[in-house]
Amino acid sequence: MVSSKIKSYIPRPKSFPIKNVRILLLPSGLFIVFLFILSVVYTNLSKTTNLNKQLINSNQQIQKELNNLKSQDQYKINKDLEVKIANIEKTYVQTVSVYEKIVDAKDQKRNVSEYEKSFASILSLLAKRNYSSASADLASLDLKIGKEAPKTGTSNIASAANVAVNNTPPGSGYSRQNVKTDFGTFLVDIVTADLNSTRVIVDTASDSDCRDNCPVLPLGDYVGRNGAFAGINGSYFCPASYPSCAGKANSFDTLLMNKNKKYFNSDNNVYSTVPAVIFSGGSARYVSQSLQWGRDTEVDAVLANQPLLVSGGNVVFGGDDEVKRAGAGSRSFVGSSGSTVYIGVVHGVNAAQMARVLHAMGIQNALNLDSGGSTALWSGGYKVGPGRAIPNALLFIRK
Repeated sequence: MVSSKIKSYIPRPKSFPIKNVRILLLPSGLFIVFLFILSVVYTNLSKTTNLNKQLINSNQQIQKELNNLKSQDQYKINKDLEVKIANIEKTYVQTVSVYEKIVDAKDQKRNVSEYEKSFASILSLLAKRNYSSASADLASLDLKIGKEAPKTGTSNIASAANVAVNNTPPGSGYSRQNVKTDFGTFLVDIVTADLNSTRVIVDTASDSDCRDNCPVLPLGDYVGRNGAFAGINGSYFCPASYPSCAGKANSFDTLLMNKNKKYFNSDNNVYSTVPAVIFSGGSARYVSQSLQWGRDTEVDAVLANQPLLVSGGNVVFGGDDEVKRAGAGSRSFVGSSGSTVYIGVVHGVNAAQMARVLHAMGIQNALNLDSGGSTALWSGGYKVGPGRAIPNALLFIRK
């Protein structure tokens, strides 16, 4: 055993408080290890600091080089090219759009000789690469075509001033009437039928899906070969006369089931969010997206198009950024209230305004159809149109 006197000579670790923390004075071996760890940490911190300095220096150097490049002629040349390319692309889109409006006007049997002369002058400007002047003239011509578009959209319709104001759809059959709204009065051609005595079908010129050079027929031919008493043009399609439709002439992309129970465009997921109307027996059903509908062949007809205008008695479309829906013109629709079904054309409106006109008539549900040069309505003869030949049509047949 070690005596108590000897114990008193054995050195003990000493401690002292620093800011309420007790630091233990370590034996020399542990202290050396502690110093080594501190040195490693310091070295790493130094490396991080150096790395940050290097990054800062590198960034400064890159910025300097970029500024030098921007001041060089080649950079400026490229920026000028970007501007020119943007102008060319913009003018090209304008040119195609205006040309297609001239085509629509021609299909509506309007006199387009002045439009064609102006367009020829614009093409001369484009040939000279005078894009700014061409763009300005295109904008002017576009506005002129819109302003001069007849409210009726067809030559066989009398002036709207000679038609009585009536906001109630006919109980049955065809009517031409002025409908008064809080933003104006609009001419409407409409056909009413009872689904208990009328079957609604969709007929197609093609027997199956078609992607290019698809067959088309005038609305009157669809009516005649089905023994229909009324009919209207169907879904949006790509007319062969449109330059933008090269490679997809007369094709359409949305869901449809024709009278032969054949579904079209079932594999087209891009357009599965487009609204649709389904007719079956004495009822009509509307879905906000065609993907909500299966491939039931027990129904009479399925037709998808956009936009859905009125649903459950409420206006559900207030406008969007689609140019062709924003301009005023003659626009086709299919609608229903209970077991009553309507087809018709509202004149001198854009799509959002048409929704409000139909709402003012008390129509509970309505879907927009194709318009422009395709607009046509048949009831014992053409009431609107005939318009261009179309790939599909919606028809009323007696049960």
